[in-house]
Amino acid sequence: MVRGISRRGWLVAAGLMLLLTAILLAMGRPAICPCGTISLWHGTVQSNQNSQQISDWYSFSHIIHGFIFYGLSRWLMPKRALWVALAIAIGIEGAWEILENSPVIIDRYREMTMAYGYSGDSVLNSVSDATFMILGFLAASRMRWWQTVGIALAFELFTLWAIRDNLTLNVLMLVAPVEAVKDWQGG
Repeated sequence: MVRGISRRGWLVAAGLMLLLTAILLAMGRPAICPCGTISLWHGTVQSNQNSQQISDWYSFSHIIHGFIFYGLSRWLMPKRALWVALAIAIGIEGAWEILENSPVIIDRYREMTMAYGYSGDSVLNSVSDATFMILGFLAASRMRWWQTVGIALAFELFTLWAIRDNLTLNVLMLVAPVEAVKDWQGG
């Protein structure tokens, strides 16, 4: 048992991550940044390397996904083993990464959000995003709920200040775009 998850649970998690990788490659997503480099961090949102490297400003959002998935799992299925909840969380995150890299969502991001010129994620970035979700899930499993909420709010406020975007605005602008928010983000 590592972090409350059995060996079988970690094998399931690894299998799901490999499946996500295989699906994204089969979709024709580039394995790494088309620029040919791999970086631990890329901090320029309006660039051709955003969502291509290991981490970027949106990595904070994926940690929050993990917080949310952990909280929901303990609320909706409190008696299930932690590895089962983690596997479901990886499945949901993986499904989002696949959908996010479909032409319909890529086009929606280009039209309705601040992601001008967005071309989707590299496989490296998508798998890293899922890994950040796993880290958030595991961190939430070790913290009190109010600590998790506090860190999530801090991440949201920090990224709002740093790049005029965060998980909340990303969801809003994807689902129900507000022109005033788009103008503010582009300013």
